[in-house]
Amino acid sequence: MTRRPVVKINLAATGEPRRRPDDLAAEEPLEIRVRKEPLAVTMRTPGQDIDLAMGFLLTEGVIRDAGDVVTAQLCAGTDTPNTYNVVDVVLGPDVPPPVTDPSRNFYTTSSCGVCGKASIDAVRTRSRFDVSADPLSIPAATLAALPDRLRAAQRTFDRTGGLHAAGLFTADGDLVVLREDVGRHNAVDKVIGWALREGRLPLTGHVLLVSGRASFELTQKAWMAGLPMLAAVSAPSTLAAELADEAGMTLVGFLRGQSMNLYTAPQRVTV
Repeated sequence: MTRRPVVKINLAATGEPRRRPDDLAAEEPLEIRVRKEPLAVTMRTPGQDIDLAMGFLLTEGVIRDAGDVVTAQLCAGTDTPNTYNVVDVVLGPDVPPPVTDPSRNFYTTSSCGVCGKASIDAVRTRSRFDVSADPLSIPAATLAALPDRLRAAQRTFDRTGGLHAAGLFTADGDLVVLREDVGRHNAVDKVIGWALREGRLPLTGHVLLVSGRASFELTQKAWMAGLPMLAAVSAPSTLAAELADEAGMTLVGFLRGQSMNLYTAPQRVTV
């Protein structure tokens, strides 16, 4: 977070506009390099950058497991003063190098996780995990309680109001890990990167909850991590529902209060 002075105007209150400090969520570029070659730039909230890079490489199909990575380190880069906004990843000698043609390189903003890919084929990455056979079962009441648990753990959001969150939960509703970021795709990559480095993939029997909508890219990332269920407090897109249906993943949208919509594989949610 950074703090800036702002002029506060409240039309519902009496008195003149007043100057006060305000906390802003940090947003800085992170360049991901593979074997010293630039692969991607993402606008993210600094923190858990190694997890972000590892999660990104896994969900984009560059690596299959943690053993594909020899080293991943945060580097100073070329900025003055040094911002440590570069992660350099060295892959194993048997791991095919990622495509680095400029027309296929990745540039991701806070709101878009697949910007700059040259074709539909470049967007689509198939998972090696069969989530359709995952026996996960979760009561609707347990699922309905997850957004409040996610929100209660969002410490930075409380001060800035400007971050997305992704939380990994067990079938009993226990929070395993939470990550916040200005980009919802980054928050998901940080969760998956953490799970990858902890040796937890595939994430059989777990639920991924995101604080925004369920897009195609988030559904794809969840599938790549072997997650049988993706839940969102907002709406899914058509492509998200189609991909979840193809994968055999349960897609939950509008998870708010005591209600929810089950778009695919509803048998995993019991009433």
